[in-house]
Amino acid sequence: MSDLNDLKMLLESRYPIVVIETWEELRALDLIRRLGMREGRPVFAWNGVDGLRRLEFEDAPSQKHTVEPDAVLGQIRGTNEPGIYALCDLHPYLEGEPKQVRLLKEIALHHERLHHTLVLISHQFSIPPEIRRYCTRFSLSMPDEKQLEHIVQDEARRFKQEKGERVRADRNSLDRLVRNLRGLSVEDARKLARGAIIHDGAITEADLPEINKAKFALMEMDGVLSYEYDTESFADVGGLQGLKDWLGKREQAFHGQTDIDSPRGIMMVGVQGGGKSLAAKAVAGLWGLPLLRMDMGAIYNKFFGESERNVREALELAETMSPCVLWIDEIEKGIAVGDNDGGTSRRVLGTLLTWMAENQSQVFLVATANDIERLPPELIRKGRLDEIFFVDLPSPAVREVIFRIHLEKRGQAPERFDLPTLSAHSDGFTGAEIEQAVVAGLYSASAADGVLDQALLEAELAATVPLSVTMAESLARLRQWCQGRAVHAGA
Repeated sequence: MSDLNDLKMLLESRYPIVVIETWEELRALDLIRRLGMREGRPVFAWNGVDGLRRLEFEDAPSQKHTVEPDAVLGQIRGTNEPGIYALCDLHPYLEGEPKQVRLLKEIALHHERLHHTLVLISHQFSIPPEIRRYCTRFSLSMPDEKQLEHIVQDEARRFKQEKGERVRADRNSLDRLVRNLRGLSVEDARKLARGAIIHDGAITEADLPEINKAKFALMEMDGVLSYEYDTESFADVGGLQGLKDWLGKREQAFHGQTDIDSPRGIMMVGVQGGGKSLAAKAVAGLWGLPLLRMDMGAIYNKFFGESERNVREALELAETMSPCVLWIDEIEKGIAVGDNDGGTSRRVLGTLLTWMAENQSQVFLVATANDIERLPPELIRKGRLDEIFFVDLPSPAVREVIFRIHLEKRGQAPERFDLPTLSAHSDGFTGAEIEQAVVAGLYSASAADGVLDQALLEAELAATVPLSVTMAESLARLRQWCQGRAVHAGA
């Protein structure tokens, strides 16, 4: 009813052209049909296959002579009886076709005399500049949680009718499924709910990752956002106990289970390979949320204004995917303020800052940075983000844990190795450098037709010059900056 009233208000506001971007063409046509019948106005529908037909009558014949767009627009222009005309997929006929654009403009210019309303329905519609001021956009509302729960229940009843079995589900799994369907259209929500049920006749926690993947696929962002399918559990992250404790205290607040303000996000700074990216993945794994990664390189576009639009659309998609974790890796490469890009970085930064200040959705931001000094102060001040964490080089005890993790991951028994000695030999190594030493040792063992042993690992460690040595000055500056400004992630 809300959509019907909102569309009625637009028509009463005397907009000649209403643009509806949607994949739900049938739903849009039904809405227009109901509005026309309620207002006592004739309603017509057109597409490039059938031509024009009356929408109120189910078996109304099509007017074949109106298949061509200039023919139907010419007929509408020459009709004196006011009507509502729903034109489906007209957008390809307007590209490089000044005649069609002019016909649309003629109908709009004479709206006060003709009282026609054109409703242009397409999955995507770029309004030609010649008619932009005569148009308004209308969006079909998305179903709320109550409607989504009815959709899931309908699919459960349909499954029972078809299979003769009741769908197994507990209240918590049902609630989480409904939350994860938010932001989808009725039909898309129905498809995903059906997919969750049909495999095993049950709604369980195991269905949620697949639902999130399918949901993201329906809203592809052409590389600007990617869905991280493998969110590491925090058991696979060595150290970072301070960060783990911080997140554990705020999980209930993020999910709305307390009256405390929901956390907004964090920034993690540290040396390359120190585990920042793995920790970002682990946040999603710990909280059981989908993880979206924003590619700052894909954000930028050679056309003026496109970069900011890419950021807005990416953030809107993240809100649609909520609750979720939004990970911006190496954020300084995308919004470090400079004067050599025509101000694009400043506009992108402004768009991001506005969203961070106004965001009310369940999107937890995790930004990672290697060079904190390149970031503008307005981004890292308290209030934008909840906390800044410094990810330092791993301690001796944490290095033992990291060796254990990577040896077990590759089928090696950690008990065969002297982990404290390996830890001592890897002083100053990042987690990524320890992992590569294990991998290199396996290559060396394979080349010699042998097995990985302590001596091979120690040899690989001795042959590696860690980043903490080659970039000692940068690491010292980073540690100095973080004193008093950041919380130690391993504390």
